[in-house]
Amino acid sequence: MSRITVIGGTGYAGSAIVAEAAARGHQVTALSRSQPAEPVGGVTYTRGDATDEATLSSVIEGADIVVAALAPRGPLATGFRDAYRTIARLADAAGAPLYVVGGYSSLRPAPGADRFVSDLGDIPAELRAGILTDAAFVIEDLPATPATLDWVYVSPARQFGAHAPSAPRGHYRLGDEVAVRPEDGGSIGAADYALGFLDLIEKAEHHRTQVNLGN
Repeated sequence: MSRITVIGGTGYAGSAIVAEAAARGHQVTALSRSQPAEPVGGVTYTRGDATDEATLSSVIEGADIVVAALAPRGPLATGFRDAYRTIARLADAAGAPLYVVGGYSSLRPAPGADRFVSDLGDIPAELRAGILTDAAFVIEDLPATPATLDWVYVSPARQFGAHAPSAPRGHYRLGDEVAVRPEDGGSIGAADYALGFLDLIEKAEHHRTQVNLGN
């Protein structure tokens, strides 16, 4: 059993990861700005601002694993990378691996090819800033962290989120920084993404790298 802190633990991905981790017997702490509509039994829910370092420190200190499941929109539209850099620094100080709920557009369609984020022509203009911000964290910020920080950036399939729900299938496909379904991006629901996410945490076979979970 590990002590897992999920920052953004009541969001679409975060709540699924919290539920899967608790179901596997891990000791889970979830940080979010609001209480969950349906709390998971045995989980410690903490209300707080993910841009506040003291708040982050209080839930990261003592954790075995840190999961970051925030989105670069709303209150974090401008402070996303700063918050994530702080999370990374505190996870490193705590000696805890950092697992990040990532985005699809930072993946590549083929080995050595440009990332999808290099051409966002089919993406609505109002979504592009958030996509670019999220991609910059794995392209620029995470590789620049100290070698002592073990991190895994977990990109979902292209169709992922509350706007594109998918019934649980009980399985997933795991790829590296190349999309497992580059032809259309594929899809994955929250439950299957969380299934793969916890498998990554428990197997601990990936280090300082980006992976892709899809169906």
